[in-house]
Amino acid sequence: MKGERFERLAEALVEAGRRFDARGWVLGTSGNLSAVVERDPLTLAITPSGAFKGDLTPERILQIDAKGAVVGGDARPSAEALLHVEIVKAHQAAAVFHTHSVWGTVLSDLHASEDGLLIEGYEMLKGLAGVTTHAHGEWLPIIENDQDMPRLASVVAGTLARHPAAHGFLLVRHGLYTWGATIEEARRHVEILEFLLQAVGQTMACGRGVERTQEHQSWR
Repeated sequence: MKGERFERLAEALVEAGRRFDARGWVLGTSGNLSAVVERDPLTLAITPSGAFKGDLTPERILQIDAKGAVVGGDARPSAEALLHVEIVKAHQAAAVFHTHSVWGTVLSDLHASEDGLLIEGYEMLKGLAGVTTHAHGEWLPIIENDQDMPRLASVVAGTLARHPAAHGFLLVRHGLYTWGATIEEARRHVEILEFLLQAVGQTMACGRGVERTQEHQSWR
């Protein structure tokens, strides 16, 4: 099922993997990246399980169907392939990227009891699709991690339905998921959200903290 479109997407995923690896966001074999090849029937190009994202080549990128089954390639896809499928369905996304940064992991743990993290007042928020002011409040839902992928995929689908304006979400002690209408937009969202997570985390580490108010609770 490989064609010119798949080959272009595979090259773009490889480039994104190298970029994220250089920033320390997909260390070891962590993270997974996908892009839509076709929508009907739905097929995704996706990184293989257990792969160092900085060492990927286009030949190693797999193709999966809407059930997460491999329809092109000879390796296993990410165990979280079903999450990519749910995100694509919910947002008509063209690409879904998952990173495992230190700050994404730490903040997902610290704010897990709040079911999310509100980020507001940062100029970098304007890098998110549709955001035009630094006064925007970005609510990142936080979801408990689960090794039962069909069950976790169902939780993700429900969370996305409740928070349609969100540009991403965090899995507890795991990392960030974000997406975009294009691969370029998804890559930008990773860079913007990872910057914001680091900014919030380092602000807390400096002792200023992030105080929640009754107004903030409306984002939950």
